[in-house]
Amino acid sequence: MKVEPKGIQHVTQVTFRNLKKSVLTFTLGLLVLTACVKSNSNSTEGEEKPLTGEEVVDGIDVSTGFVAEGDYKIVKANCLGCHSSKLILQNRATREGWEEMIRWMQETQKLHDLGPMEDKILDYLASHYAPKEEGRRKTLEVEEWYVIE
Repeated sequence: MKVEPKGIQHVTQVTFRNLKKSVLTFTLGLLVLTACVKSNSNSTEGEEKPLTGEEVVDGIDVSTGFVAEGDYKIVKANCLGCHSSKLILQNRATREGWEEMIRWMQETQKLHDLGPMEDKILDYLASHYAPKEEGRRKTLEVEEWYVIE
């Protein structure tokens, strides 16, 4: 087997290939570094705050959907340990109705005695999640009924 000496052209091709790899590696590294710096700078400028569970937008607690008035934080602290806020939001009841639900949870679900917090919880639920006067749609107003033949 005959070994041919490497010429100047071969050395130039190898050097150019290495240079190309180095430039590509440097460019990719620079892009990654820029993305990391930009990501960190966004989080420190205060434009995008991480959710802390205390944000209120348009009077609604973002993390729960509760009306953010009165003792809603007491409701969050006492009710959400066992169930989702959606369970509360989907129900409507009078103060007595909410009290019945609390008693049911105490008798069957091992809910602890809410003590002095119970009145605050009931007041909040009764005022913000009371039954609505109207149903899903108004009753049809028919002026004249007719028989379908």
